[in-house]
Amino acid sequence: MQAIFGVIFHFIGGFASGSFYIPYKKVKGWAWESYWIVGGIFSWLIVPPLAAFITIPGFWDIIRGTNGHILWLTYFFGVLWGIGGLTYGLGVRYLGVSLGSSIILGLCSVFGSLIPSIYYDLYPQAGKDSFSMLISNQWGQWVLAGVLVCIIGIIICGKAGTMKEKELSAGAKGEGNKEYNAKLGLTVAIISGVLSACFNFGLEAGKSMAETANILWKAANPGQGEFLFQNNVTYVVLLWGGLTTNFIWCMLLNAKNKTFSDYTNTNTPILRNIIFSALAGTTWFLQFFFYGMGESRLGNGPSSWILHMAFIILIANIWGLVLKEWKAVSRKTYGTVIAGILVLILSVLIVGYGNSLK
Repeated sequence: MQAIFGVIFHFIGGFASGSFYIPYKKVKGWAWESYWIVGGIFSWLIVPPLAAFITIPGFWDIIRGTNGHILWLTYFFGVLWGIGGLTYGLGVRYLGVSLGSSIILGLCSVFGSLIPSIYYDLYPQAGKDSFSMLISNQWGQWVLAGVLVCIIGIIICGKAGTMKEKELSAGAKGEGNKEYNAKLGLTVAIISGVLSACFNFGLEAGKSMAETANILWKAANPGQGEFLFQNNVTYVVLLWGGLTTNFIWCMLLNAKNKTFSDYTNTNTPILRNIIFSALAGTTWFLQFFFYGMGESRLGNGPSSWILHMAFIILIANIWGLVLKEWKAVSRKTYGTVIAGILVLILSVLIVGYGNSLK
């Protein structure tokens, strides 16, 4: 039953992440860097401590009592992840919600799920799933099989993207594809996919904060199991790193492109733009709010990360179909992306089964 709830929580988080970019499409008259950082302020600065305040009494005392090296390492991985998150927005911009998310999150899922387990082979820690544990146990073998199937699904989605690129003429880009640029999009997508995995590394680095929150909650609520919201305190520090990277880059772009005027330009719907950017940013954070809940039921191993990423890819591809990003392609190309989505669904089922065995 715990595994089932874990999968459900990861699905809700994946839905939030796969959907967060949609409100940005309602922003009018602002440059990308302007609405991205307004949404980011909600994602990384406002909503995380608010969520921690609501769910973890005394969360700030936990942060202040944490070793400085742990805080710095968590923040540092947040900075690296911030670069990945920044290029995620560009990847989606140039490749579309469907293809951009598939490539970026596919790479992120592989790196984020396997590297920590390899690390714990070199530096074993109690309660952590090492790569040797995965190989030597039946549940771990199923999880690794799910990772492999997920990679196959990503490759199929990527193939659909290259087929789409060949078929789309300049006049066929049309609805949902106005900024499609395969070469530039693939470059930033690869960078984003690798660095976005640093979020999972940051969770591992700051795990002691979550464990402290868990211990305090258990002491106040004996016999209630694992604390659903324990990761909310870690997010506060981790997302400071993401805010730092994105804020600096967006301010540089505002200066370069002379778009500081976006924030005060009365010829644009300023309040509407802020509301939709805030909605996008808040929706983005909800992915990790529910990720933490799912992780509390499944554990912070490869299974939690791969489930989270697979659900995001799945939802993003469905949105790609809804937004008609594949409208102008042939039946063969359309069938290819559908096949990729189905394979990703299969990977989720396999990982979920592996967790049920654990």
